[in-house]
Amino acid sequence: MSSRPDPKEIEAVLLGGEARYTREEVVRLAGTSPELASRIWRALGFATRGEDTPAYTDSDVEAMRVTAELLRSGTLTEEAAVRLARAMGQTMTRLAEWQTSILTTLSYEPEVDLDGHLGPLVGLAKELLPDVETLLLHIWRRQLAASVSRSLAVQEQREDASPHYFPLVVGFADLVSFTALSRELNEVGLADVVEGFEATSADIVASCGGRIVKTLGDEILYVADNARQAADIALQLAAGVKTHVEVPDVRVGLAYGPVLALLGDVFGITVNRASRLTSFARPGTVLIDEALADQLKGEDGFQVVAVRARHAHGLGQLQPYALRRSFGANVSLRG
Repeated sequence: MSSRPDPKEIEAVLLGGEARYTREEVVRLAGTSPELASRIWRALGFATRGEDTPAYTDSDVEAMRVTAELLRSGTLTEEAAVRLARAMGQTMTRLAEWQTSILTTLSYEPEVDLDGHLGPLVGLAKELLPDVETLLLHIWRRQLAASVSRSLAVQEQREDASPHYFPLVVGFADLVSFTALSRELNEVGLADVVEGFEATSADIVASCGGRIVKTLGDEILYVADNARQAADIALQLAAGVKTHVEVPDVRVGLAYGPVLALLGDVFGITVNRASRLTSFARPGTVLIDEALADQLKGEDGFQVVAVRARHAHGLGQLQPYALRRSFGANVSLRG
């Protein structure tokens, strides 16, 4: 029976060296202050270790030194550095958990005793680390280039547009009767449903030019730059997810309007309106707001039909429209 690697062994393998520095030594070697070092470390999502505990590696010292130099040069303010650290920390935490789950599946060997199954996991992680790092850097640069391009496009289209507040189409899609389903399936079966829903939804959203903002298990939140993109995505989600994976019906709500895009998320009344429309939608259908219905005027391939007005707490009276495929020439707006 192989022995389970202890945390120090894992850190040495994945971080390129053992933890050998105390917090005070990191501060001195990086040329920064204890207060800033603690703020950055917490923003990355790690608990502050004891003063005399050797808990930091050479790479930790180098990361803190680079951060301190960015502040000294005036490239970043302290608040910007902390926000950047928080963004990377939260993103990387989820990414690391996701990758660990995948690697655990790849490295699992039924004949290996449970106490030793982390051995193959760490070995596989070490073997893949160089290639995964290369891919990670490339994908990050790709996504950064796309994000900057979208931001510049918004500025060009609307001279008065804020870099964080601009019009988008916001969509929610959720699995109907998920609570009941969770009582019928065991944990493994439920995980398969959620993963199938998220994977298929992500593929549909990306193929149509949209972007997933976040996934919430039985629900996804996505955005699109224009009405046609958003409508295509919504109709494919409502009708197409079940053809790819065994899941309950999907319902979708869409709204168009200004949103506050901040810290990788979107906020505002438009987001709330889309969420509420989703709750009003019947299984397998798409509801949109009046602003998006107006945007779809003249777009071939869609039919927009006004349905019963509904009162939404905090939003007042909403006039939903059912969105359907149309084989006619134009969008039809009718009651």
